[in-house]
Amino acid sequence: MTLPSSPIPKNTEVIMSLTRILVADDEESMRWVLSKALKRKGFTVDLANDGRQALALIQENSYDLAILDIKMPGMTGLDLLERIREMKSDLLVVIMTAEASMKNAVEAMKRGAYDYITKPFDLDVIDAIVEKVARARQIAGQVSLLKQELKEHYQVEKNIIGNSAAMQSIYKTIGKVADSDITILIQGESGTGKEMVARAVHFNSGRLGKPFVAINCAAIPRDLLESELFGSEKGAYTGATERKQGKFEQANQGTIFLDEIGDMPLDLQAKILRVLQEHEVTRVGGAHSIPVDVRVVAATNQELQERVRQKEFREDLYYRLNVVPITLAPLRERLDDVPVLVHYFLDRICTELSIPPKQISEDALTLLGSHTWPGNVRELENTIKRAVILSNDPMLTAIDFESLQQTTVDTEICSQDTSLEAIVDKKLRSCFTGIEKLDKSDIHSKVLQQVERPLIRFILEKTKWNQVKAADILGINRNTLRKKIHELDIELKRG
Repeated sequence: MTLPSSPIPKNTEVIMSLTRILVADDEESMRWVLSKALKRKGFTVDLANDGRQALALIQENSYDLAILDIKMPGMTGLDLLERIREMKSDLLVVIMTAEASMKNAVEAMKRGAYDYITKPFDLDVIDAIVEKVARARQIAGQVSLLKQELKEHYQVEKNIIGNSAAMQSIYKTIGKVADSDITILIQGESGTGKEMVARAVHFNSGRLGKPFVAINCAAIPRDLLESELFGSEKGAYTGATERKQGKFEQANQGTIFLDEIGDMPLDLQAKILRVLQEHEVTRVGGAHSIPVDVRVVAATNQELQERVRQKEFREDLYYRLNVVPITLAPLRERLDDVPVLVHYFLDRICTELSIPPKQISEDALTLLGSHTWPGNVRELENTIKRAVILSNDPMLTAIDFESLQQTTVDTEICSQDTSLEAIVDKKLRSCFTGIEKLDKSDIHSKVLQQVERPLIRFILEKTKWNQVKAADILGINRNTLRKKIHELDIELKRG
């Protein structure tokens, strides 16, 4: 047995989809030869001299391929194979044996071996086996990816919800640009659903079935972001113990979603621009460019034009990304979509949490429709989830959104465009949605009390509890004020 003269496999792209291989054999010479041959091809190779040591390594590490001798002390290769099938069914195993018997071959395949080779063998056989295994893993990965993509495609079609004019415009744009490879820039506040739109573009394009890879540029530390995007070679930096594919390589033939690209450092912006222009990446510590076929969809919650003016974002990259801009309106500008979103989240959350279906009352819908939703659709989803979890009733009412009621009133009071009359009107409508809920004998006095009490208390506080000044501001005499304080049970404090 001789080592091959060339360290480069015939099909480098396919074979390099494998990274780590385990070789288990009680013969030191066999371990040495296989280790040398595989390491020369760029693989990480771990060695075991018996079945028990191999089992321990498999339990502790992740391997793409295991090459096992059939006869080893402590645990045979066939027994180890059975244990592997129980623990890590996706690990492909090749069995080696010096006894070319039909019994061994049949038994190995029955127990789940991927292939079977007889000693002695030429290392070209190992080359062929490795490429065959790599292709099998690649195909299995593509099938798994396709299943996941189709599942997500179905979910995305349901998750982009809204009948408003703003959302109808988004749907039209997605339909127009999905099939092309045009670069897209999605802009909108946090929580408006930028990633959902990016996924919709991908799942409605010719790249369906290929990877959709998302990365949040603001969530990864600066010193790690470059290797995350472009990959790294073994030894490129401290802790780089093996070659690593970057997000662009992982997204090859598919779509990469660069979320919060406005937070990307300027030096990395230059490298992104190069990828868009040259369609190739260079790993950190690498000397060669790697071609990539990737559609780029970027997103930001910032005003990129303003960042360009402030020299914090490259102008050339901005224009390269902004070929087709999509701007998502905040939820407060499309409140007509709130009811359909509420019903969608209510159904989905109950299903996900295995909770019996819940309904929502008109008073609750009115309240939700009057909120400004600073956190947009994400805030609405979390609000519904919290109410579903905390409520024991099959019907959610305005009471289940008490914290939201206070937030809504506070927000409206701070708005100069909202009159006090409008605020009271909305509050009354959210509390009393049906005539059957009203106690007709004292509703007038109860409402007046609830308005008067905070008003008088507020004026007294502002005048430092000086009743003469307070009565003057309120436009009533002091005796009337004292009577009101008593009737409304307002606790007086010293100024």
